Amino acid sequence: MIEILLKTAPFFALIGLGYGAARVRLFPPEAAGTLTSFVFYFALSAMLFRFSANLSLSEIFDGPLGLAYLAGTTAVYALAMAAAFARGMDTATAAIEAQTAAIGNTGFLGVPMLAVLLGSQAVGPIILILTIDLIVFSSALTILVTVSRGGQSGWRAFTGVLGGLIRNPMIVSISLGLAVSALRLPIPGVANEFLTILGNAATPGALFAIGVSLASKSAERLEIAAWLSFAKLVLHPGFVALTAFLVFPVDPYKAVVAVSAAALPVAGNVFILAQQYKTAPQRVSAAILLSHVAAVVTLPAVIALAAGS
Repeated sequence: MIEILLKTAPFFALIGLGYGAARVRLFPPEAAGTLTSFVFYFALSAMLFRFSANLSLSEIFDGPLGLAYLAGTTAVYALAMAAAFARGMDTATAAIEAQTAAIGNTGFLGVPMLAVLLGSQAVGPIILILTIDLIVFSSALTILVTVSRGGQSGWRAFTGVLGGLIRNPMIVSISLGLAVSALRLPIPGVANEFLTILGNAATPGALFAIGVSLASKSAERLEIAAWLSFAKLVLHPGFVALTAFLVFPVDPYKAVVAVSAAALPVAGNVFILAQQYKTAPQRVSAAILLSHVAAVVTLPAVIALAAGS
């Protein structure tokens, strides 16, 4: 536990550095969007493309692992929606809360951190998990909110989701990388070096950007935010551990990767979606802030428990 805590400390220290820089106005809030765009569209995309292009399809696509993560995440998603409905929330609000409880910061935090903590062989499972989050659950949120408000038919909502996925740089970079891998196309040395240099900027850039964005997050609706943070940091990895270790025949190492990914704090893009749909942005903002603070302790603890160390 202590060893893992020490390994995660530099990552969270980078988040803290970004937070501190924003709080003392050395890094203005309006610059956070520019940094995030650089990481999202360029650095992280280069990293994901290079990882995908250098992995075989069998190293990424694992049926039992995908089913275990999908089942565990769906269970948390459904539980969070049920809890919201029990409090009298509408479908759009329940879907936003479910997304908060079930979707972690896999792209910006999970890819760089877990690859260091668990080894480079964790990259394949992480890419699969990220793909499930982006395709299945982000799509489910969009369809639930859109259809519940009567703005579009189910088919039009689906086509809108499909268009959004096609334009998502993470999906595009992973897809292109897998195509290169499947076709066994060689990446020229100069191009590989370029992708490596650009991709290396993803880790410090993403973590610093997370810190800057946290500085603008409010701590309102703390009771609900605390419940959602608990669901994300404790219940989500718990359900995924149940499905990965006991229900589906998942390789033990990959099961540890899945549980560790499930223990990541709330993804920042959930707040963007909450703002876009004008649905509960304050409680999502607070959950993002609380979950990142609590994850300093909970994430190493979950990884240690899952790994049996």
